[in-house]
Amino acid sequence: MTTDISAAFAQEERYAPGSVDAPQILEEWDGELLSHDPLDFDGYRVPDAADESARTARVRLRDTEAVWIDIDFRRQGGTMGSVAGERIVRAFDRAVALGLPVVETVSSGGARLQEGMVSLVQMARTSSAVARHRSAGLQSAAYLRSPSTGGVFASWASLADVRAAEPAAIVGFGGPRVVAQVTGELPPKTSHTAESALVAGLVDAIVPLDEQWDWLAAAIGAATAPGVELPLDRVRVPDSSPVPADDYELLVRCRAAARASGMEWAAWLTDSWVEIKGSDPAIRAGLATIDGRRVVVVAMDRHAGSRPKFLPSPAAFRLAQRAIDLSGRLGLPLLTLVDTPGADPSPSSEADGIAGEIARTLLSMADCRSATVSLTVGEGGSGGAMALAHTDRMLMLEGSVFSVIGPEAGATILHRDATRAPELARKLGIVPQRLLAMGVVDVVLPEDVTTVRQAVSRAIAEASPGERDARIDELTSRALTA
Repeated sequence: MTTDISAAFAQEERYAPGSVDAPQILEEWDGELLSHDPLDFDGYRVPDAADESARTARVRLRDTEAVWIDIDFRRQGGTMGSVAGERIVRAFDRAVALGLPVVETVSSGGARLQEGMVSLVQMARTSSAVARHRSAGLQSAAYLRSPSTGGVFASWASLADVRAAEPAAIVGFGGPRVVAQVTGELPPKTSHTAESALVAGLVDAIVPLDEQWDWLAAAIGAATAPGVELPLDRVRVPDSSPVPADDYELLVRCRAAARASGMEWAAWLTDSWVEIKGSDPAIRAGLATIDGRRVVVVAMDRHAGSRPKFLPSPAAFRLAQRAIDLSGRLGLPLLTLVDTPGADPSPSSEADGIAGEIARTLLSMADCRSATVSLTVGEGGSGGAMALAHTDRMLMLEGSVFSVIGPEAGATILHRDATRAPELARKLGIVPQRLLAMGVVDVVLPEDVTTVRQAVSRAIAEASPGERDARIDELTSRALTA
């Protein structure tokens, strides 16, 4: 029997083809699929095909075709059994065959308990299907409604490249009743919510229900998102003060509170921004556009964060890795904006593996199959900055610096006297023109938005993956004796 599920789609107001911003359904899939009762479960009635939790279709979202997967709590509690799993797997595989992104609308209570292990293995099957879609260089985006829990949230829904959630939605692995049964108490009201998931970096945005299709369209590049939103107290124009001739005075200028950091430059250089969220705002990331070209941007933000000097934590570098890996997998150019005295060396950061996260960020850069460009906009300090500067093209503002270590820390190591930092800064070769002469960087730019934007666009267009290694190999070769 073949069941036409288009009527079922249209019955729900937010999915009606004629409603504002909803996708146009081009072809519904697998409406005929039915399951039997694999466990002969007492009292379980196998749902009609049209009442199954998951529905899939090929749609047009704005002017872009995509594959749509919808799983809805109002149909069988949004549970994932054999039919839902099969529909989802087939949808991802069709997306691969058609070369299409996947958009997901999700509300689920998790596994369908009445199907036992047949249900549980769908977590693995759908995750394998996601892996095939990812390997094909295709993108996915998910919108999570309430509730989004259990095996669906712990498999394909959490594997979407970017994720937004409905305000106040219940979002978590275990629903509150399950948490209470396992732990002996209900979770606090601040837990298992879309808002707590946003703080933890588990979702990338909180989006009202009536804006879900705007966000999904922007996330897959089918529509233009708004630009970066900066707080009102942020710097509005580049630093116009004279560039000091003295190396240490230039460093001091880089550290000025009124100087723009990475996020200001992200706002000035990009036209749109879809946040890729982490838990530490010392590093931000986004899917953006620059002069009509989709890019991934990773920006250090010296004006954000909670630690002294807003030093990036391990979590910040984990976000950078996620963004870099997404850039390489989707074939989108990567732009990094560097401004940090260095990574956070605190005991808590050390215990969380700061060294390993810096190393893995460098590895993500080295593995990236896309063209990569870095722009140092302030202080480039030590390995924490190098992790985002291992790029095919390395650009610096004329008012920026890059150093093997902060001069204060270096003076403490070499002289046991931090007051000798100015003396050491003048010996370390930290200023842009000297780094350009050495071959460390490719271009030094005036602090003018139009000039910088043109140079960044040109570098993105001209850079080739692998140039990152050639430049620093040549730099090292010149430093060696025969």
